[in-house]
Amino acid sequence: MISVSIPVTISGANLGAKLGPRRGVIGRRAARLLLWFAMATGLAGCGTAGYLAQSVQGHLAVMRAARPVGDWLADPATAPALRERLLLSQRLRDFAVEELALPDNASYRRYAELGRPAVVWNVAAAPELSLQLRTWCFPVVGCVAYRGYFDRAAADAFAADLRAQGEEVSVYGVPAYSTLGKLPGDFFADPLLSSFIRWPEGELARLIFHELAHQVAFAEGDTEFNESFATAVERLGGERWLAQQASPAVREEFERFDARRRDFKALALATRAQLEALYRGPGSETDQRAGKARILADLRAEHARLKAGPWAGEARFDAWMAAANNASLGLQAAYNAQVPAFEALFEARGRSFPRFYAEVRRLAALPRTERAAALAAWQPLTAANR
Repeated sequence: MISVSIPVTISGANLGAKLGPRRGVIGRRAARLLLWFAMATGLAGCGTAGYLAQSVQGHLAVMRAARPVGDWLADPATAPALRERLLLSQRLRDFAVEELALPDNASYRRYAELGRPAVVWNVAAAPELSLQLRTWCFPVVGCVAYRGYFDRAAADAFAADLRAQGEEVSVYGVPAYSTLGKLPGDFFADPLLSSFIRWPEGELARLIFHELAHQVAFAEGDTEFNESFATAVERLGGERWLAQQASPAVREEFERFDARRRDFKALALATRAQLEALYRGPGSETDQRAGKARILADLRAEHARLKAGPWAGEARFDAWMAAANNASLGLQAAYNAQVPAFEALFEARGRSFPRFYAEVRRLAALPRTERAAALAAWQPLTAANR
């Protein structure tokens, strides 16, 4: 699964009713803070009270469920398998600070059992004959190409509204999201979640490194920059963890997992490129619909070949392939397009994470066109060396 984060998806609820008189005061203050933050940043969505309420309620529910990792480890009721994963997570967290120069704060020092497979469900949309994702724009963070819901039914309802408008829609579960370290206090720090804690070691490492990277640099309204940077950090950090800390068995497991992911990404991006060329071409809408059907059929046929052959029956991408459309294919570019440029920049800064982050923060502060041009200058260097 590809790690996805929601740029500061902030939420909260009425804590007073659940936490008792003394803690209720803290709850009301927390709710007021989150309501202010959500309204100030626009992250509650398109200004509707319903979206604001679910965001506030959902986020505070996650925060309430989180307990310090030390408490889980001290609890005799904690299952041995979970205990092992929590201990691993803290080794990863320490490694992120000591080796990758990622923020040393309360993030991922608590753990929450959610009782569901995803913390949030994102909804993305694109036109029938275009890969241009629909965006929703807010103050502070700018425009993002999805809306997040803590309730699957609410996400599905919003998706149905978009489909009724003629949009192609992708609804996908998100295992983790980042608040960018914007909220004060340990209570609001991003916690470890049951939606990802049991992932293979290499994948757990990459997810934690990815989400912490969002706290290092953030460019308003530039999803491709933000996600490509975080993906580059997860790759670089993951490679270092595997080389320095992981057992041979873990490295072998990761390589097998990652090889199939690389196959998937290559197939998805090749399909995306074919569709992009088709939509930009001179063909009529009828021709484009027919061409699109052929391209998607080829995508699924190649997936079936990979599954039956080198993937040895791997079913991880079945659901994605069955529902592949312009929205899901459009999302692929956001997480990968600029990764080679960031990797080249890391090499140019002597493989020093602090120097690398300083340059990324400088780029993030530039106007978007200047930032894109500066980053594009690094792209050919990596392409030549890959």
